[in-house]
Amino acid sequence: MQTLILIAIAGLAAQLVDGSLGMGYGLTSSTLLIFAGLTPAMASASVHLAEVGTTALSGVAHHRFGNVEWHAVRRIAIPGGIGAFLGATFLSSLSTEAAKPLASTLLFALGIYVLLRFLLGKVRVERKGRPGLKFLAPLGFIGGFIDATGGGGWGPVTTPTLLADGRLAPNRVIGTVSASEFIVALSASVGFFASLGGEGVKVEFVLALLAGGLIAAPIAAYMVRHLNPRILGVTVGGFICFTNARVIMGAAGIEGNTFVLVYAGIVAVWVGALVYTVLKVRSEGGTRATR
Repeated sequence: MQTLILIAIAGLAAQLVDGSLGMGYGLTSSTLLIFAGLTPAMASASVHLAEVGTTALSGVAHHRFGNVEWHAVRRIAIPGGIGAFLGATFLSSLSTEAAKPLASTLLFALGIYVLLRFLLGKVRVERKGRPGLKFLAPLGFIGGFIDATGGGGWGPVTTPTLLADGRLAPNRVIGTVSASEFIVALSASVGFFASLGGEGVKVEFVLALLAGGLIAAPIAAYMVRHLNPRILGVTVGGFICFTNARVIMGAAGIEGNTFVLVYAGIVAVWVGALVYTVLKVRSEGGTRATR
């Protein structure tokens, strides 16, 4: 029961992040599940199975509001699904000792990426035309592979890249990424089941993630309206780095005073980035979300 409560809390926290930023469900929930003691394969499998339901509903909702660019979905979802299936198969073939440092390293790197993305807050540049297969296929494959092996990463990899490309409006980027993620989550789930034979994937874990997400949904909507996404993004990016650093340093044999100093350095950078972002946002006109 204690484990289920922890997983439900992970689902709640993940939905708060994802509902406020449009990315981060897999990163946040996988980080917390691994921190709670689950193996990387079990954590990623549970997250992706839960995402099959959430992304399906999200894709339908975005389609109804006209936020999906189906031209782009067809070109990014299939490579993303292939990458996710291969990533799930690769992660499932690793031993727990090898998988935990790998997953935590990927999550740590993505945490830095998320932190810098929202710290810098670069403005996208408008461009004409639509992104083509040569751009979307590699992006989808890499995003899908990282998403499965790291337990998350589809949104942080694809959303900022498409925004920076500038050929899709922001609402179309979010809708397209959300609709495509259904294929990615489904393919990763198939990969995990094919490799694990269903072992390590517990229905109660998936249901706990979903329950936490349902509770967090209205709270996330409130946060979107009242909290600037740059502040939340820097907070979450630093949290992901802070949490996964423990596993990485343990695998590298770092302990004692060095362990404390590295952790203190991470916290100092995190707090400094957060203070800078808060001051920057206030100087630009307040902390409310601007979408």
